[in-house]
Amino acid sequence: MSSIRALAEELSARGNDSLRHLFAARPDLIMPGVPDFAALAARACARVSLQRALEGLSKPELQVLEALVLTTNEDEGRSGSAVELRHAVGNATLGTLESVLAALSQLALIYRADPPDTIHSASGSRRRYYLPVARIREVLGSYPAGLGRSYTDLTTASALFSDRAAAIVNAIPGAVQQQPVEHHIAAAYALERWAGLPEALEGAPPRTAEVLAKFENWPVGAVPHALARIRPGRRTDNPVDWLLSRGLLVPLDDEHVELPRPVGLALRGGRIVPGLSLTPPPVETTTTTEALRRNAALGAIGDVLRTVSALAVEASERPIETLRAGGVGTRELRRLATALRTDPDPAVFALELASEAGVLSLDPDTSTWRATGAEAWLALSRPEQWLILATVWLDTHRVPSLAMSAEGSDQLSPLSGEGQRPDAPVVRRRVLEVMAQIAAESGARGTAQARGRCAVAGPEALRQRIDWLQPRLGRRLRGLLEMVLGEAALLGFTGSGALTSVGEAVLRDDFDAARECLEEFLPAGVDKVLLQADLTAVAPGYLDPVLARRLALLAVPEGRGPATIYRFSAASLRRALDAGEDGASIHAFLAEHSSTPVPQPLAYLVDDTAARHGRIRVGRAGSFIASDDEAALAGLLADPAARPLGLTQIAPTVVVSNASPSEVAAVLRELGLSPAVDASLDPVVRLRRRTAASPLPTPAPRQKQPDSETVEAQLAILRTQSPIGLNGDEAAPLMGIETLQKAIRLKRAVRLNIVDALGNSSVEELRPVSISAGRVRVFDPERETERVLSVHRIIDVELA
Repeated sequence: MSSIRALAEELSARGNDSLRHLFAARPDLIMPGVPDFAALAARACARVSLQRALEGLSKPELQVLEALVLTTNEDEGRSGSAVELRHAVGNATLGTLESVLAALSQLALIYRADPPDTIHSASGSRRRYYLPVARIREVLGSYPAGLGRSYTDLTTASALFSDRAAAIVNAIPGAVQQQPVEHHIAAAYALERWAGLPEALEGAPPRTAEVLAKFENWPVGAVPHALARIRPGRRTDNPVDWLLSRGLLVPLDDEHVELPRPVGLALRGGRIVPGLSLTPPPVETTTTTEALRRNAALGAIGDVLRTVSALAVEASERPIETLRAGGVGTRELRRLATALRTDPDPAVFALELASEAGVLSLDPDTSTWRATGAEAWLALSRPEQWLILATVWLDTHRVPSLAMSAEGSDQLSPLSGEGQRPDAPVVRRRVLEVMAQIAAESGARGTAQARGRCAVAGPEALRQRIDWLQPRLGRRLRGLLEMVLGEAALLGFTGSGALTSVGEAVLRDDFDAARECLEEFLPAGVDKVLLQADLTAVAPGYLDPVLARRLALLAVPEGRGPATIYRFSAASLRRALDAGEDGASIHAFLAEHSSTPVPQPLAYLVDDTAARHGRIRVGRAGSFIASDDEAALAGLLADPAARPLGLTQIAPTVVVSNASPSEVAAVLRELGLSPAVDASLDPVVRLRRRTAASPLPTPAPRQKQPDSETVEAQLAILRTQSPIGLNGDEAAPLMGIETLQKAIRLKRAVRLNIVDALGNSSVEELRPVSISAGRVRVFDPERETERVLSVHRIIDVELA
């Protein structure tokens, strides 16, 4: 029976509570909803869904699943139970194996396949037999449990070995009991029987055991000139040559070899899993004080908020240039780091976070990053700013560390398209969750001996724990673990290596608790500065963003950190005067925000600079309007419709504009005037698309799984449908693919109902050879040719 059909029947027989647990563990099965149990089973057997489910398995669950895959065969109808697995899995009792198999069955990764003569136990209960669902072998890969393929698979896959298999077998005394073999399939069966026997390694040269030990966890290795080293029947003292010549190592090509499964099982004492890892390995942790953790986290939070706010101000005044290939170049990054008063790495981190949070946006016309959300960002409170950055960092696919300082040539440009990893959000959350778990265990065991101390788990401890909790996810985590920890420290999720309380609150989507924690410990912004006689202003802490922005306009900031020194000069004051300030407004601002009286040298500098400013005015004009009718020019200046032209009257009959001549002429014609454009002027209209300021995202709970209403609605739909309906739009294609894959394994012909481009259908009997990427390669016995068919044109398939 098809595994999809069998799984659909099993799911329909389950109770609602069991289905609720399934939907909670695998939410992708009902997002979006399914029409019936057949579609539900088909989705549970889909490759992407199986990959997600396998990434959630712990090490013992994955070990039992791999053992079941290697001890069962759907084509032969050979299922497995806890009794059979007990001989294949070491350090496991029947009760443990039955509980693990039940958990895998609950996840719809295996299904019940009891043979007719199922044995009853002494207590009267039936022994439960299982088979893996369709495509589980494909998702697990070619080497489940770290064991190689069988000799029959290797001779089929490697023509290099199949040509030599018969010669190898005939040269081994005792490998063939009857007459010498001539065909590679017979040779494969002979090696399958002989290679697992103890006498297979009799007479091995010294250090053969050391060579075989290198294949303990993985069956593939590198061996130079592997084909030339196969010399059947010849004596040699080289262990690699000896293993190759006796078929105990199989060459895949001239540089790689594979240890066949019978040999690997023999090295493990006949067990697929030598020992079941029932408990997570102990991890070594250190401790840090609560005060150090809090101070380090608050320092990081203050730095990242200051840097992002300064970046918003800087980008609003001068857009950030990009490279032709995309991303921010090294020269522009250095300029930004200098303007933000920080190092390049924090500047890269701020760039990436600001772009994801909507503070910066890319202008497609100029290929520059502009601060379209600067005003909205600066108006937020500091806790809200940090919560936006924290949630954006948790959920973004971008990895800022890829553009930070790194050894080698793998460093990317900030904001480039290559700086994304689809699995980054999953890895970030899992790393932080494991940190919280280890900290809770350390607290429960009392390993944080002194009061006020917290546990610190290093990268190696986290790697060991994740390798047990989710082995398949751990393989992808190795390249991102250090990056995640570094970024978490820069953002304040961790302090002194330990997960902070505010980081843990955000991790569990408790934003109210995170706000309370930030408001309690994060210093409030100050609105006063200390003015000194040496023409400097000292900020005694974190300044309010609006105050800091205006103070940075009047003076030049020096140093780093929250207690910044601002130095006044004639040049900085002229910059403020050019921006629209005047002497009176500067004096009022200084008097309002100074905790001491304004020093006399600073007051004199403001008065002198303001008095000298504006005696000679310099401006920009893109065009001019000349008319003898002074009244018409006065009406034009007062018309609101002409305000976008930036008109300025420089003489009774002359008005200048910032716009080009053709733009001015177009507006004047819309106002009912008849301007004449000088032909010698540039007639090209220059228009730039304006990018609206995008609203900043607000922290919201992450939708981890479907809510109760969605689950109950899905259950209601499933219970109203026929228990098994395999003609649905979602189940039928996967059923057909499963049948094609079975025909390929069994080398059987199939009857296909094929639809051509005109909609005409025809039934043909063909032999499928391979299937991939939505196409199936078939052999036509009548024409004795091969064809390639699109799977979507096959509307029905059955074994011939």
